[in-house]
Amino acid sequence: MDITTIGEILIDLTQTDTSANGVPLFAANPGGAPANVAVAAARLGAQTAFLGKVGGDGFGAYLRRVLKENGVDAAGLRTSSLPTTMAIVAVDQTGERDFRFVRGADRELSPEEVDEDAVLRSKILHFGSVSLTAGRARNATIFAARTAHRGGILVSYDPNYRAALWRNPAEAAEWMTIPLPLVDIIKLSEEELPLLTGVTDLEEGARLLEERGVALVLVTLGGDGCFCRWQGKAWHQPGIPVQIADTNGAGDTFFGAVLSRLCQRGANPLKDLTPAELKDILAFANRAAAFTCSRSGAIPAMPTLEELFDKEGGPRLP
Repeated sequence: MDITTIGEILIDLTQTDTSANGVPLFAANPGGAPANVAVAAARLGAQTAFLGKVGGDGFGAYLRRVLKENGVDAAGLRTSSLPTTMAIVAVDQTGERDFRFVRGADRELSPEEVDEDAVLRSKILHFGSVSLTAGRARNATIFAARTAHRGGILVSYDPNYRAALWRNPAEAAEWMTIPLPLVDIIKLSEEELPLLTGVTDLEEGARLLEERGVALVLVTLGGDGCFCRWQGKAWHQPGIPVQIADTNGAGDTFFGAVLSRLCQRGANPLKDLTPAELKDILAFANRAAAFTCSRSGAIPAMPTLEELFDKEGGPRLP
């Protein structure tokens, strides 16, 4: 297995339009950042698996089917007596999102339900910070990260801050920094950088994360691309201009693309990685994210390899 992700899978009730009477219209899209990463990487050629929990309801059955249809191993997806978690996503005229969560099954994954063999068979274990907010899933996520770290498996982390899930920013910062000693690769937004480092400067924030043991630091900058720090060197990777339909899932597509390309390098994806190779990987990931932004929804908008390249192998632009 290339990548195993753990955390939330849920229904994104995403605003798609308004009726003639001005009533918001929503679509029930599959989502959840770790599940999104698993699907994005699978669509781009990686072997992926997902560990998490859904309700024994129609939404849960639908999410399980979505994973399987996209080539993600769903053997580690457990079923809870609680309903499937939902995120209500309102989208403004610029494509920016506002989240409200109705939590359920995703919080109930326990350490005993984590498939340790699946973790240790992977090249990369990936998780996010939503499953660190509360409930059994917090322990399950940290357990999986520790298992991977001790087993020599690369650990990737997305501290995706959702203010509605925390009592205050201080609590979020405390829990979001706890896993850092276990992390090899991090992807965070420009807005999340101060929560983890206390600084807004990209160079200094990335350096502080590297000091804490994170080997590869990626800071996403929306349409401006991303900022990268690797082996003491830092640079800005330009983004791809695109007409935005919906930014939901763009960061997950970017990270899934990065991880899928890293896994092509063999059993140790970061070994002997050169800046030139990494720049090519980030350019590929920025293009994948741009495709997602050009369409609505999270998982439904994610591109395949065939969409990113033409018949001659050249890059397509969204």
